[in-house]
Amino acid sequence: MINSPIAPSKQLLKLAAAEIRDRPQFQLIGNQQLAVDLVMHAVEHARAGNTKRVIAVTGGPGSGKSVIALSLVGELARRGRTVIHATGSRSFTQTLRKVAAVRAPKVKAMFKYFNQFMTADPNGLDVLISDEAHRIRRTSVDRYTRAELRTDRPQIDELIAAARVPVFLLDEHQVVRPGEMGTLAQIELHARNLGLEFHHVPLGEQFRCGGSEEYVHWVIRLLGLAEGESPGNWPGDPQFQVQLAETPEEMETFLISQMQQGYSARITAGYCWPWSDARKDGTLVRDVQIGGWSRPWNSKSDRRIGEVPPSALWATDDGGFNQIGCIYTAQGFEYDWSGVILGPDLVWRGNGFVSVRQANRDPDFRNSKTVPDSKFDVLVRHVYKVLLTRGMIGTVIYSTDEQTREALRSLLQPSATVAAR
Repeated sequence: MINSPIAPSKQLLKLAAAEIRDRPQFQLIGNQQLAVDLVMHAVEHARAGNTKRVIAVTGGPGSGKSVIALSLVGELARRGRTVIHATGSRSFTQTLRKVAAVRAPKVKAMFKYFNQFMTADPNGLDVLISDEAHRIRRTSVDRYTRAELRTDRPQIDELIAAARVPVFLLDEHQVVRPGEMGTLAQIELHARNLGLEFHHVPLGEQFRCGGSEEYVHWVIRLLGLAEGESPGNWPGDPQFQVQLAETPEEMETFLISQMQQGYSARITAGYCWPWSDARKDGTLVRDVQIGGWSRPWNSKSDRRIGEVPPSALWATDDGGFNQIGCIYTAQGFEYDWSGVILGPDLVWRGNGFVSVRQANRDPDFRNSKTVPDSKFDVLVRHVYKVLLTRGMIGTVIYSTDEQTREALRSLLQPSATVAAR
């Protein structure tokens, strides 16, 4: 049988409601509550009228999309509605399973991946919440897919078909891999083509990057992602700090000082260095080398090895600061202080950034036919946009390129450098 049920049992819904709904970290503000109210209304309307509608919730980094998602899971479960949460990220899904199922491990079954709905019953769920929907792929087919399921059916079609009310939460500036298809326009077009009602809830005014919407907009302009807007000086914000490090050692020392004051911190980098497998004894190779300074990438392993956290929990578990994270382990997460190493794949020349494809080591970007230079240029800017917006209190930037550091030095005055702090 191709179709199969995916809905959670009533017992599992009760567990999820008790585990999630009243957790203080899932409290809502502003448009976040509006989004939850709209989804709840749509669910009841769809059930009463035997109809179907699609909802998209958009917002920048720190706008509370995942808080909305988890709040919805808890509230829907409390009401006995069948609901599943899904993402396209192993790191994000595993972390949510850990966060949302602290006292009830069975609740982990309600957190799935986008490619697990190929055989789901049509409208088998009341609600399917697709978090980080910018990571939706063209299809769910991969090398492990059974022969009878190898079709060209779009993944978005599977997700919409699985529930009465499919909900998509996304940030279009976080599309960072070839084949990712989750844009607001694509979701709306697919829904309209199916003859379905479509609603959009923007969260643009609520940011948790230290409360600094200005910083996020500055990053978008800096990276040339704001149409018609040029990079400009950082105007400063008392709620958010932006600093430039002249060396990776300087960045690391400053972040350690912040951790000693009780803050969380991580360092990420563009994928511009090789990424070796761990040695037989489990130790990591220091692949990220800049002058005399070197650190390993985060572990590839699914389990903790000594003080090194598993790959999926690098951003949240103890020990992660000692490795360099990449886009695939940082996306979807936040920490107090973010250190970002701009590699040689994005450098400042003239009046803005230019991409340097040959400096990038990401295997997903190698094929110039599927990822032409123009596509690579957009994706690599999106990568750095994600990395630069993980911090909630501040960001420390270091570039391996001297001209880029000089340009950033000029744009960040009078913020100056880490050393001046």
